[in-house]
Amino acid sequence: MTLLEERAAASVARTIAGITNGAVEGETCAPELAEGPWAFDLGMPGYGPGASQDDVLPAGSPAQGELPERYRTASPEEISSMIAAAKATLGSRVAVMGHFYQRDEVVQYADFVGDSFQLARAARELPDAEAIVFCGVHFMAETADILTQPDQAVILPNLAAGCSMADMADIDSVEACWAELEARFGTEPDESGRVPVIPVTYMNSSAALKAFCGEHGGIVCTSSNAATVLEWAFERGQRVLFFPDQHLGRNTAKAMGVPLSAMPLWNPAGVRGGLTDEQLDDSRVILWNGFCSVHKRFSVAQIEAARASHPGVRVIVHPECPMDVVDAADGYGSTDYIVKAIAAAPAGSAFAIGTEINLVQRLAAEYPQHEIFCLDSMVCPCSTMYRIHPSYVAWVLEELVAGRTVNQISVSERVAEGAKVALERMLAARPDTTMAA
Repeated sequence: MTLLEERAAASVARTIAGITNGAVEGETCAPELAEGPWAFDLGMPGYGPGASQDDVLPAGSPAQGELPERYRTASPEEISSMIAAAKATLGSRVAVMGHFYQRDEVVQYADFVGDSFQLARAARELPDAEAIVFCGVHFMAETADILTQPDQAVILPNLAAGCSMADMADIDSVEACWAELEARFGTEPDESGRVPVIPVTYMNSSAALKAFCGEHGGIVCTSSNAATVLEWAFERGQRVLFFPDQHLGRNTAKAMGVPLSAMPLWNPAGVRGGLTDEQLDDSRVILWNGFCSVHKRFSVAQIEAARASHPGVRVIVHPECPMDVVDAADGYGSTDYIVKAIAAAPAGSAFAIGTEINLVQRLAAEYPQHEIFCLDSMVCPCSTMYRIHPSYVAWVLEELVAGRTVNQISVSERVAEGAKVALERMLAARPDTTMAA
């Protein structure tokens, strides 16, 4: 058994199945996670079981059609053989991308594994691949389509793999906010040449919002380079409109010395965001009322419990966590930062990690010399990342072998043009390689 196969054998999916049938102790937030995601492709409202199951899915969101029966009923061994044969036939004509938060059963087939920043770079650097199968979520596949060549096809194995955080900021709401800000501040730069507001969108957003930023002098950021991007924005603007994740914006700006009083929260459902003239005038970062349901689950109480049960444990969390959680942790940073921190630690270290459970459990299997566990004892993966399953990967690959391209993600030329401007600015904003405190 290979290392990847060993990791898959100790995967989150296996853990959830064991909890559901009583073979493994523990709790899961949704026993339905033990079913194949195709059980939720037809007619189920919302994002499906998992951390985002209580979030509101916007009308008109992409939906996945019925997966052919042979893929739904095949054994894991049969699916593995299908994928191996299809990849062997396609060779370098196809590249499979896998996000850190994907289930191990999918990651084992990926040619590239990383966070959104790393995968964005990798997609751009594969001009010879005819197709890129992106095992992540919708906004990531959109980004890959924007950055790759026009004759390359980007495929999302399950169209229902969206992102509830990304859906919390839509183009109409952001444009309405922007009109309010222009009415308040105008558009003329100050004596130093800085415009009143620079828009910054997190990678976890639609192509339309990335295009909005590109067209309005703004930029995209990831959790890896958020501080570098904010520095870029402050050089060009008097204040920043940061969407959709309030927590990444707040934690990053706070670490840069921006006071909380200068970071009002814009509620798109309220009149003028629910903010006063004074709050707007005193602002340096206007935060959008969005969040990640995975990282919202982590709490200071969990950190305290981890330290009580594991003296000397090092607590590391993702900056999408609420501010009090980040403040209470020993370190915070992107998924890549978390991976590197564990890889660099001396044998025998103990880590309590506040990020998506698939990555945490994979790291625990990969580094048995450490004790690694998730802050949240409840097994609750990202609802939408979990919609990707090896059966869908086998389906899209075999369709490519047959000369058919299914589930292609295509961004219109008009939107792609503006979005690419903002993304290229992001790719040029290389993050500091030092780890966050």
